[in-house]
Amino acid sequence: MASSKQRQRAQQARQAEKRAQRQAAKRARKQRVWGLVALVTVLALVGAFVVAALVGNEPPEAAGACPAGVEEAREDYELAEPSVAENRTWTVTLQACSGDTEADIVLELDGESAPQAVANFVTLAQAGYFDGTGCHRLTTSGIFVLQCGDPTMTGQGGPGYNFGPIENAPEDDVYPAGTVAMARVGNDGESMGSQFFLVYEDSTIPADTAGGYTVFGTITSGLDFVRAVADAGTAGGESVAPATPVTIEGVETQ
Repeated sequence: MASSKQRQRAQQARQAEKRAQRQAAKRARKQRVWGLVALVTVLALVGAFVVAALVGNEPPEAAGACPAGVEEAREDYELAEPSVAENRTWTVTLQACSGDTEADIVLELDGESAPQAVANFVTLAQAGYFDGTGCHRLTTSGIFVLQCGDPTMTGQGGPGYNFGPIENAPEDDVYPAGTVAMARVGNDGESMGSQFFLVYEDSTIPADTAGGYTVFGTITSGLDFVRAVADAGTAGGESVAPATPVTIEGVETQ
């Protein structure tokens, strides 16, 4: 089993490679745009009729496809101590994609109010646990959340351990838009693992016999991306997966 330091170094290498790939893709897009502008400028000198004909026949630019999330068990991890959260605010960036859209979902994690949940999330992120995983559950009625963090995409997957108790749950059961909270099994406050949910519209989530849900952060950027995924709805039928699949390509922590 790889040590935590080895996993962190591997994660940093993967993050650097992904940043380079994203930057290269952006440069390529800019070059295509400027190339098209130059072409249109030249054609304008030939005459409006010719320009119209050529533009009408110009093929659309191929859209980049979001890679599908993995469907595999990742269960060889150990729960981090709450002290890892260092009682400070963490900035975490989920590098996400859906369809032909890429977006950074930036989270601010509260290591003081929810030290165990933040330590758990940050440690898993640094180990590459969330890389390539999909978001398996979307709710669009009454409760408005996008749930992620399960590499198996079944709603049953986790890192090989569970933890509790519940931290920092709202007393009024209201989870404002932008809330980041831990998912768990109903009536079991010791069943948290890797799954978390992003609240994209104000939601009232009633507490059960175990209490509420651990709130460990807020979305500071990228909420519009989550809402666009929600606007597309679920896959239909008995499926609760987003109609437009969402993949977390990588995670950066600081």
